[in-house]
Amino acid sequence: MHRPTTTRLLKFALPLALALIFGFAAGPVAPASAATYNFSAALSGANEVAPVTTPGTGFVSVQIDTDALTMQFDLTFSGLLANTVAAHIHCCTTTVFQNAGVATDIGNSSGFPLGVTAGSFSKIFDMNLVSTYSASFISNNGGTVSSAFAALVAGMLNNASYFNLHTVRFPGGEIRGNLSQVAAPVPLPAALPLLAMGLAGLGFLARRRGLRVAA
Repeated sequence: MHRPTTTRLLKFALPLALALIFGFAAGPVAPASAATYNFSAALSGANEVAPVTTPGTGFVSVQIDTDALTMQFDLTFSGLLANTVAAHIHCCTTTVFQNAGVATDIGNSSGFPLGVTAGSFSKIFDMNLVSTYSASFISNNGGTVSSAFAALVAGMLNNASYFNLHTVRFPGGEIRGNLSQVAAPVPLPAALPLLAMGLAGLGFLARRRGLRVAA
């Protein structure tokens, strides 16, 4: 009975494995959680209205979880011309980089680096608390915490929110950035490790057969 050689196995199995790998990599992958949204913004004086001339820069990332009703907020900044006095997420603008009211008073949080020109801050906000929002944002968006949360998420998804860092010298804001949605990290398909192991096994068989022929 004729048995396929290792070379023949590699001839057919290798292209198939590679096609599967690249098919997984190139194909559409569903988000890890439909209830999680990620946003980020590069902060600069040029984004202020009106623009501010400053060497200050910063970066902020925000992750909203609509199931857990939380907001993970992370900020780093440096090079400001004056000490920080306030920090807010503003929403909702009708035009990108236009002014809007305060939605969330980030700078009022315990541990926020006020009175400095450089620093960092990280916190998970409970979006089910009245204290997370400004009173005006709640009253202007349905009058309840749940309606305010829905309005904030909608505004962020519509590219209508921004983060603003205020300083003594620039009370209207020294650096700010429009919060834009970013894609969440895509996990590797579960089948890829198995395919890699299969390829390694085929390679091992090929080497063993080569050694036997040489012997």
